[in-house]
Amino acid sequence: MTAPTVDTDLDEAPATDDGGRRPAHRYGLLAVTVAVVVGLLLGYAGGLLTPTFTRPGENSPEAGFARDMSTHHAQAVGMGLMAFQQGQDAEVRQIGGDIATGQQGEIGTMQTWLRSWKLDPTGDRPPMAWMPDGAQSVRNGLMPGMATPEELAKLRAARGRAFDVLFLQMMIRHHLGGVHMIDGVLDQSHDDEVRSVAQVMKNTQQTDLTNLQAALKRLGGTL
Repeated sequence: MTAPTVDTDLDEAPATDDGGRRPAHRYGLLAVTVAVVVGLLLGYAGGLLTPTFTRPGENSPEAGFARDMSTHHAQAVGMGLMAFQQGQDAEVRQIGGDIATGQQGEIGTMQTWLRSWKLDPTGDRPPMAWMPDGAQSVRNGLMPGMATPEELAKLRAARGRAFDVLFLQMMIRHHLGGVHMIDGVLDQSHDDEVRSVAQVMKNTQQTDLTNLQAALKRLGGTL
């Protein structure tokens, strides 16, 4: 199987070490597509730096996290690209672009970990099985915060302010679920590289949450 990817467009704004995002510059859909691909390649390059002398095993928390978070991120990339293309509000478009670029790069890093650990991109364990009581957080086969197919269809069909508000609401829930998963691997992993990358992910998503919640308030939406 191959790593989760998303076939759409977006704008680059990589995360800083403290979880902030540099301002994005809008060059159009072609440049945004290139930015997503570059982010993925940089993620793969970063993952190649992972030490190989202590490889996590098939059923390790690290492997489960890398697999499940890659899937979780892939949905966020798709939603972010929708926001970049369909958003009416300039800040919503930029937030969507930033999330899509950053999380696509992180997918590259996690998939490279799995290859360096000699593990398949996907395993045969249920979602969240690597996390204590993780199965309890799975709803209809979806990991914490993930949108249902019906919710994604509703977002895809929305326009104008209705789209912007719905995107912000859904992405806030998505990020809260992602932070829950990151906390799980931080609690369990002893792999320095995994812990370092996971902490940057958490910092970034917490910064995103602040921006998402502020934008939602500005647009008059509620959770």
